[in-house]
Amino acid sequence: MTLERGTLLHKRYRIVEILGQGGMGSVYRAVDENLGVDVAVKENLFTTDEYARQFRLEAVILANLRHPNLPRVTDHFVIGDQGQYLVMDYIEGEDLRQRMERQGNILEDEAILLGASICDALTYLHTRKPPILHRDIKPGNVKITPDGHVFLVDFGLAKVLHGSQATTTGARAMTPGYSPPEQYGTARTDPRTDIYSLGATLYASLTGIIPEDGLARAMDNTQLTPLRKRNSKISRRLAAAIEKAMGIDPADRFQTAEEFKRALLGSKSKTQRLPGEYVIQPAPVESGSSEIQKPAQKDSASLSPLSQEPVSEELPVFKPPKRRKKFRLLPAFLLILFLLAASLVGLARFAPHLLPPVVMDALPPQVVFFLGVPASTPAAPPTSMPASPTPMEAALTVTSALSPTPTLTPEPTLTPTLTPTPTLPPVIEITATPENTPVLLPTPTGGGTGQIAFASARTGIPQIYLVNLDQTGLTPLTNMQEGACQPSWSPDGSQLVFISPCLARGDISQNVYNNSSLYIMNADGSGQKPLTSVPGSDFDPAWSPDGKRIAFTSLRNGYKDIYVLTLETGAIIQLTDVGSNVQENSQPAWSPFGNQIAYTVKRFNAYQVWVMSDTGEGKVQIARSGQRLWDYLPLWSPDGEMILFSQREVGVATSRPWLMSIRYADRDTKDPVRLELPRPIEDVEFSPDGQWIVCESSDNQGNRDIYFMTITGANRTRLTEDPALDFDPAWRPAP
Repeated sequence: MTLERGTLLHKRYRIVEILGQGGMGSVYRAVDENLGVDVAVKENLFTTDEYARQFRLEAVILANLRHPNLPRVTDHFVIGDQGQYLVMDYIEGEDLRQRMERQGNILEDEAILLGASICDALTYLHTRKPPILHRDIKPGNVKITPDGHVFLVDFGLAKVLHGSQATTTGARAMTPGYSPPEQYGTARTDPRTDIYSLGATLYASLTGIIPEDGLARAMDNTQLTPLRKRNSKISRRLAAAIEKAMGIDPADRFQTAEEFKRALLGSKSKTQRLPGEYVIQPAPVESGSSEIQKPAQKDSASLSPLSQEPVSEELPVFKPPKRRKKFRLLPAFLLILFLLAASLVGLARFAPHLLPPVVMDALPPQVVFFLGVPASTPAAPPTSMPASPTPMEAALTVTSALSPTPTLTPEPTLTPTLTPTPTLPPVIEITATPENTPVLLPTPTGGGTGQIAFASARTGIPQIYLVNLDQTGLTPLTNMQEGACQPSWSPDGSQLVFISPCLARGDISQNVYNNSSLYIMNADGSGQKPLTSVPGSDFDPAWSPDGKRIAFTSLRNGYKDIYVLTLETGAIIQLTDVGSNVQENSQPAWSPFGNQIAYTVKRFNAYQVWVMSDTGEGKVQIARSGQRLWDYLPLWSPDGEMILFSQREVGVATSRPWLMSIRYADRDTKDPVRLELPRPIEDVEFSPDGQWIVCESSDNQGNRDIYFMTITGANRTRLTEDPALDFDPAWRPAP
């Protein structure tokens, strides 16, 4: 539980503010009322033996350090079952990451002095008996005080070397871009590991760009871009020293921090004979009080906040400079290529019969659709169910016997061996007429009400419609001048949340929802009213399972981030924070129990699926598919054990999205599985009974429509057939 401001901890430390928060605890600024000084208090709420041992080891490491560039631990105590606490020096000021965000690249002289200061700290650490490795040097862990003094902070991933044994305070210790290959497990870490990370930190601070990852370089997947290619103002001697520190083979690096320090100071004549200690230019006074000390979920104290899984990830600090455009005459071969492409488009549009079938098959469905020509080989949808369980059944691990009402429990009984029959016998429920005469009615397919809400551009601009699963009862629910889309049902099926304006369907890589807001309406379209009106854009609404909150994506702060609206009070809180290599956060999806949210992250220009708690803590990546594959549009299985998401190959024109599945518990040990379902398949949603799915798909002419099928892919049915785009399906629950 987060400590409130004013709380007196351990009868001594008065809490002033929270500086950072993670899944295992928080970091606070407090006042030591015995001594009258500011301190930082780091808490660990996980009281298991292993976490307690790691936390205490961190306290022991820091408590025995005495160096002008390192913080000191002054107290460590345990409070019953509440947790254990570490009290240390409060390092006021900004970290190197914040300085880069404030002013851009740091000056060459600043980098030399800063690097020399950290080298002094590393020399002290590496020559302890036994030696201590920091293993997490990055801009966020280098603090600069208001008087320009430099501190190396956060020993949550430190390691103490005892002969051939090593003791680590954190379970993982790697920061992409800043960690050398051996830190990924390719070899033992030693003092040269810290030298690599310091070199990478100086590289990033001088260029504004995180260097290529060490493991990728070791596997020959990429090469380190020369520092002077990204910042030509840096001297050759300094660039050579930093690049030597970042050698892939530890033998190619400086062997000690003292060697690295001499190379840094010797790179310029005016720094060669400077005595320690080294001080750099402090932050301006006007930005030091509010901007630097702003509480956030990032490192704001001398130690960073904890997370459930201590994987250190330093995010970029400011956007890399755009490459200069080179204005050159178009080569003749490019002109010829353009003319050939134009000819191909012309033939496909006006004389498709002249093109070979293989060429038509290579065109993506979107291109075929816009050209208005038929594909050469239409594929018939499956008409029968497989006789044995498919990978979809094994992956989802949900029961295949239909249930008239959905039942979500934290520990469901899973029976993946049953296979639904192709012909679905009606499940009978009894209702009463006004004359009290029982009438037998079949339960709708998929449970719930047997209705689907969806968006369609059939009138020229998207509006929201409601239709029965037998294609009857098509009813428009909205008629908004600027369009409406992205419907999401309340858990009782009585209301819908949606967005407007909506001028078109937006792909994950597009920003088409400009100035949109969240609206709410009844199931029949009445009672429409806005929920949000902050300038920017709110979209991707998702109603929580308890019906009390709505998660959504917003551009209200200029970046895509995820927020949660509490319906009763109207309060809105921000759960994610764009920064560094995290460029976007979007597409929230609630777990069935409402305590977690899966979402899409754009990071290193690739889309990934992550999960966090419903308060924005404990962020973890679910699948690591690489730069070639994009993961997006996540959803949870009804039992809460599986996470499904769409995936597509980047840069392949004929790639059609498919559906992936992974058990949440297996996210660190197994890879997701591709499900054998008809493609393309996007924007999937489960039926209330968990036995069916509804999705967006398209035919061989590229026409995007709404389809539904069993979770095995059988009984695939096309629900809409209008030539216009039909998208954003949502299966209505039972009231």
